[in-house]
Parts: sequence; structure tokens; C-alpha cells
Amino acid sequence: MSQRSFADEFKTEAVRLATSGEKSIAQTARDLGISADTLYTWVRLFGPAKEGEPEPLSPDERSELIRLRRENRRLQEERDILKKAVGIFSKELR
Repeated sequence: MSQRSFADEFKTEAVRLATSGEKSIAQTARDLGISADTLYTWVRLFGPAKEGEPEPLSPDERSELIRLRRENRRLQEERDILKKAVGIFSKELR
């Protein structure tokens, strides 16, 4: 069974419908033709924050965060390699 993908606009609208209070999340999911578990996940990820919690990240912000973390990891590895190289070359010069 292949995994379906949904547009960010669909997810945002589904979360808005689910959190409006007119219908339960499970009923909203049935109406939209998705599983309740999927909609609960979207509400947790994209829905309004509860008091004391930070605002959830938008899909664009989430993908940028992932990209930046990868880049940060790569740069740290490069820095560590350069540190080792400086140590090796400074020993040779002595």
C-alpha cells in the first residue's frame, strides 16, 4: 500500500476544521477521507499551540530546520577536520 501525500493547504484546512469545535476530530477525518490518527498528528504538528507551548512550525519552517541542521552537522565535521589538519601540520613545523 503506497502512502498518500497531501498538500500543505489541505493539511492546514483540515486542522482548521478539526480545531473549530463544530465536529470531533474523528468525524472531521471521516468526512475528509483520512484516518483519525493522521488528523491527530496534523493537529499536533500544525494546530494552535496550547498555553505555555511554542507555536508549531509550518511545513516550510520544518523543512528549513532540517536543511539547516544537516548543514550545521556538515560544517562541524569540516571544522573538526581542519582542526586536526592544523595540529598535524604544526607538529611537522617544530
